Amino acid sequence: MSTQISDLARRLAERAEMVCRHYLSNGRRSGNYWLVGDINNTPGRSLFVRLTGETSGKGVAGKWTDSATGQHGDLLDVIQLSRGLAFSDALEEARCFLSLPPPAPDPVSVVRRRPAPVGSSEAARRL
Repeated sequence: MSTQISDLARRLAERAEMVCRHYLSNGRRSGNYWLVGDINNTPGRSLFVRLTGETSGKGVAGKWTDSATGQHGDLLDVIQLSRGLAFSDALEEARCFLSLPPPAPDPVSVVRRRPAPVGSSEAARRL
């Protein structure tokens, strides 16, 4: 699952300006950064998102910091916090934003139950 999350964060970072224009629409581009007031999309210049940069390590695109509060994170956090979503819902929102299909279920986590014998109390309980 963490590989899927990393891949999603990378794909969002590749489209950092598009993500910012959608989720932080009260901001504006200034050089290589998107400036906005805060994670709640308030107009201002306290929060900045790096729009271009490396794909990993220091200076990576998609990282943000709010200089007034010290909050920081990546674009998945922007989606989660700006929309007030649970993390799993933010992942789904990011997939929809990127027009990606839902992830395939993990075969280990899928529990297969044997069919209950016909006419048994277990069969009735499962109904």
